[in-house]
Amino acid sequence: MAVDVITRARAGDEDAFRELTEPHRGELRVHCYRMLGSLQDAEDALQDTMLAAWQGLAEFEGRASMRTWLYRIATNRCLNARRSAARRRAKEWDVPGVEPPEPTRLGEVVWLEPIPDALLGPEDLYERSETISLAFVTALQTLPPRQVAVLILRDVLGFHADEVAAMLDTSVDAVKSALKRARAALPPQNAQKPADDTTAEDAIVERFVRAWEAADIDALVDLLTDDVFMSMPPIPFEYVGRDLVARFSAGIFAAGRRFDLIPARANGQPAFGAYLRGPNGVGRPVGLYVLGLSGDRISALTRFETSVLPSFGLPERSHR
Repeated sequence: MAVDVITRARAGDEDAFRELTEPHRGELRVHCYRMLGSLQDAEDALQDTMLAAWQGLAEFEGRASMRTWLYRIATNRCLNARRSAARRRAKEWDVPGVEPPEPTRLGEVVWLEPIPDALLGPEDLYERSETISLAFVTALQTLPPRQVAVLILRDVLGFHADEVAAMLDTSVDAVKSALKRARAALPPQNAQKPADDTTAEDAIVERFVRAWEAADIDALVDLLTDDVFMSMPPIPFEYVGRDLVARFSAGIFAAGRRFDLIPARANGQPAFGAYLRGPNGVGRPVGLYVLGLSGDRISALTRFETSVLPSFGLPERSHR
């Protein structure tokens, strides 16, 4: 790192500051997203991180790399956010004319949001794909904040225990203890495994689109694993099993409702903007669906509200 760039940044040169920090902005956003489970919250934490780095650049002594220093700031901003955040409250069922079946259970992580693949780096999409999945990010939100931080910094990002201890102003023993507890509490992340290759995934996705757009419940059920899991944050309803997911979907398709799906990618998984088809062939948005795949079947289906669609560059209307 050029000393003159740091000197210029400390003197108030914004271009020099961007030169120092911009290479790390994308991965810091993903780090904040893992910590907070919400893209909106992650963006806020990222902005707080950059402001704190700009204001505190004089404190950067160069003992650690600029990347490590920024991760320290971002992690602590996220810890503060998790401790003090007024998380979104659960939302009541609001689809008129549809009476959903009794849910298997009520989910607690109602603030969960997806992240577009366009905001992920190559390592997140390929080498660490399981650590950006909705299942993993959801599980992280159920752990105590410091355990989440330690688990991500050590197991996902590969920082050494002494580096993590310095970031969190704690001891190496405390880091090791928190990591052990986090690993023990985190459920196994083997429920969702991608298809063996892109061609196989494309085939599953194509069959899902045909079934959903045709409201073909039998074809949809054929694509599901026996223990398929469906959720819809911020509505807390969660359904487990083919029968319940089929009953829920049948209710959605009732009264002649038909949908058009526009493809997207979220959390390294296939996703679709869903549009309720109108009589003139123009569809209005009703949400974003993200699929979790296990072999040649769909093991998870998560529905998000229309508010997330702009992040994915999806249109305000669909046209047949």
